[in-house]
Amino acid sequence: MAIVLFGFICALLMFGFPVALTLAGVSLIVAFIASMFGGFDMALLHAFPSRLFGIINNQTLLAVPLFVMMGVTLEKAGIAQALLNSMAQLFGRFRAGLGFSVVFVGMLLAASTGIVGATVVTMGLMSLPSMLKRGYHPAIASGSICATGTLGQIIPPSIALVLLGDVLSSSYQKAQLDMGIFSPKTVSVGDLFAGALIPGLLLVAMYFGYLLLMSKLKPTWFGKATEAPSKVDITALVNSLVPPMVLIILVLGSILLGVATPTEAAAVGACGALVLALIKGQLNVSGLQNIGLETVKVTSMVFLILIGASLFSLVFRGLGGEELIEGVFQQLPGGAVGAMILVMLVIFLLGFILDFIEITFVVVPIVAPVLMMMGIDPLWLGIMLAVNLQTSFLTPPFGFSLFYLRGVAPKSLHTSDIYKGVIPFIGIQVLLLIMLALWPELVTWLPEQVYGK
Repeated sequence: MAIVLFGFICALLMFGFPVALTLAGVSLIVAFIASMFGGFDMALLHAFPSRLFGIINNQTLLAVPLFVMMGVTLEKAGIAQALLNSMAQLFGRFRAGLGFSVVFVGMLLAASTGIVGATVVTMGLMSLPSMLKRGYHPAIASGSICATGTLGQIIPPSIALVLLGDVLSSSYQKAQLDMGIFSPKTVSVGDLFAGALIPGLLLVAMYFGYLLLMSKLKPTWFGKATEAPSKVDITALVNSLVPPMVLIILVLGSILLGVATPTEAAAVGACGALVLALIKGQLNVSGLQNIGLETVKVTSMVFLILIGASLFSLVFRGLGGEELIEGVFQQLPGGAVGAMILVMLVIFLLGFILDFIEITFVVVPIVAPVLMMMGIDPLWLGIMLAVNLQTSFLTPPFGFSLFYLRGVAPKSLHTSDIYKGVIPFIGIQVLLLIMLALWPELVTWLPEQVYGK
């Protein structure tokens, strides 16, 4: 019945049914049917109200609306557009200058929003017309935008890492209790931010390297250089670059240094973004209403999915699904390595039909405790999952990032061009996964230095 439950939910989601309602509704139906045959104890559902209270009372999850507000404010205030224009001038001496600008601004935007769809749509609207107008090959233009849009999965501070960190923290404590460790160690969102920093920056550097290499091998794909170096407006560059950089460094730095919790740092980021918008004259009553409405929409979606996922996990465990997963993993050849490969493959495929929020709340709590009991490091597991999902969202034909760009791209841009453009970036992300698998220190070194873990 646990397999039936999971299969029904995946099937209905593929048909476009609302995620949160599907998770909750199907779980209740399957639980009721199973209870009629003695396969589920309905008394387990009495634990659901306490789970809801736990969600509401979770201080870490309070960072979600604050980080969303920070990203929406920076987007609505036109700060990203001004930054893109200035960076295009700065990199004007390079043939791939506009591509470099897209990657750099996309990195900052991804760090501030943490939502793949928001970054891809924003960069698609801002930069895709300019790139095509300057003679960029459609594949290069679309591929770089899609790839930088998915950086929100791995560049801290991001909502994806906040949610993943909270789930992994609970899973890690559960795994230790199951192993008889009654004074369990913890893993925090700050630990995950520190672990993601080096892989995220390494991925951005690899994107830059690919664009630079292609500009040498295929110079005609990049049109003409954007601006002469002499035309760089230093004042405009400083005014557009320094404020968002200071804001992101302040938020991330306060978390890594232990000065503030992720929730407190998110509050600083949200207030700082509002101040920047006010200084630039982009904040009025109407603008503040739009920011608040967009923040409420995204936050409501996240928490409604979390509530549905909580009910699903309760029913799934009541049906014996957790023991089933543990038994399958234990029988796999290769032990922990074989189990990790299977989980990565399954999550990669699920990334075609589920967003990172659903996978984080539904799949990770099922598989993470079992993997951790087999000796997998929770920090390394979290970053591997984040990069894996990032790759999945970029992979044709079902990658979410591709759909988002297709929705805002001009009709002259063929879908095949988008598919061709992302393939090299998929290769880069797979290479990063291999590097993280071979050298886990890329993830664990910085947290050890900062937190002594």
